Amino acid sequence: MAIKKIYKVTDEVAARAHINKELYDAEYKRSIEDTDGFWNEKAKEFVTWSKEWDTTVEYDFPKGEIKWFKGGKLNVSVNCLDRHLETRGDQPAIIWESDDPEVDKTYTYKELHAEVCKFANGLKSLGVNKGDRVCIYMPMVAEAAIAMLACARIGAVHLVVFGGFSADALKDRIADSETALVIVTDESMRGGKAVPLKTNADRALESCPLVKNMVVVKRTGGDIAWKEGRDVWYHELLENASEECPAEEMDSEDPLFILYTSGSTGKPKGVVHTTGGYLLHATMSHKYVFDYHDGDVYWCTADVGWVTGHTYIVYGPLANGARTLMFEGVPTYPDASRFWKVVEKHKVNIFYTAPTAIRALMAKGDSYVEACDLSSLRLLGSVGEPINPEAWEWYYHKVGGGHCPIVDTWWQTETGGILMTPLPGATDLKPGSAMQPFFGVEFGLVDNEGSEVTGNPAEGILVIKKPWPGMFRTLFGDHQRYIDTYFANYPGLYFPGDGARRDEDG
Repeated sequence: MAIKKIYKVTDEVAARAHINKELYDAEYKRSIEDTDGFWNEKAKEFVTWSKEWDTTVEYDFPKGEIKWFKGGKLNVSVNCLDRHLETRGDQPAIIWESDDPEVDKTYTYKELHAEVCKFANGLKSLGVNKGDRVCIYMPMVAEAAIAMLACARIGAVHLVVFGGFSADALKDRIADSETALVIVTDESMRGGKAVPLKTNADRALESCPLVKNMVVVKRTGGDIAWKEGRDVWYHELLENASEECPAEEMDSEDPLFILYTSGSTGKPKGVVHTTGGYLLHATMSHKYVFDYHDGDVYWCTADVGWVTGHTYIVYGPLANGARTLMFEGVPTYPDASRFWKVVEKHKVNIFYTAPTAIRALMAKGDSYVEACDLSSLRLLGSVGEPINPEAWEWYYHKVGGGHCPIVDTWWQTETGGILMTPLPGATDLKPGSAMQPFFGVEFGLVDNEGSEVTGNPAEGILVIKKPWPGMFRTLFGDHQRYIDTYFANYPGLYFPGDGARRDEDG
């Protein structure tokens, strides 16, 4: 077998990084051995609470019971918006890049806060209350993030459905979650073509009698059907709404969102994430994994319809006061230089994308990359599947110029945030390897009988030995399926459903 090349941490990266090798080793050890002490400290550092918690963590894996920061009170939108207003209210929060390369729009933290409050008040005027489910079926427009934050502000539980899903897939998710209100755009734009989003939603709602209202964002102005008494224009809802909306005080374990993941048995699984632990994991992992510093322009190319978009476009970056870029388009429209032109245009420092996109753009040749100024880039990331070493090398040398660390991250919808990753400044890089656990995450390898596989190198079934703050708490309406799928196979352990290999150096 060919020996994989190791890329050492450079002096330049080490000098800037939040975490070095010694600090990682010490903090990781503390996070495992002194779980309460470690997470108490991090929860105070990264999250603004209106009331402190009574207990740090309580769990019983066989019963599928996990509680982080029990008794603690907070609001996620306050953490993402209000707490930044005094110090960075006039700084960019969301940079929206349209499908059309000529169109973009920036929202400052003050502007985003006002828009979120107005929409939160609009939702309340339509009868949306704490705990109600709200479905967001939208493309990558800023209003999708605004809708998520508006739900979080009033304690409604959002359920984002990827805009590429069919009317049937949408119907199943609306019905399963007992959603009462749906937010859509009239159409979406993808690769220069209009996609009839509201038409799909109209079709889905034919068999969803619980839905009382559909709020419609005017994206294209295209022709749409209109159901009087049900359909409401977003801009009309906001016209007379107040820019102040008191934030609902949420319990740490109150649900923040449901996100459906395809079930192997056919029925989609409604993954439920709660408030305090999820926000801590999102915020802390965004800062440390991407080595985020104030002023960095950060771009995750995912869609908000996936968990990557929730955690690493909206919640993690905004909680850190970052400039987060939302891209509506596709990597190959108008041509295969689009990603690189966006990096050049907005002077992106941190770029997080999927191996599928990297391979597709690599296949188009180097000329598209070489035509753009990518000198602003400082760090690259990969998510969604393992990245093959050949694509890793191209990404590192051609896109990153041979000086940007690549954080190859492993995680899932269920985990809420990154669980395995290199850390810039702390980890030498090995192409194609996710490298090491994030703080507080204790992995194991077991065989088919559930016995631990020790020694290096080794292969086996990946398990996690104790809870971490960002893990999901149940499957909506089906806690028994949650227990059976994730905890019953290997009693006392969490089973993410993946195999893993531990190499010679651990």
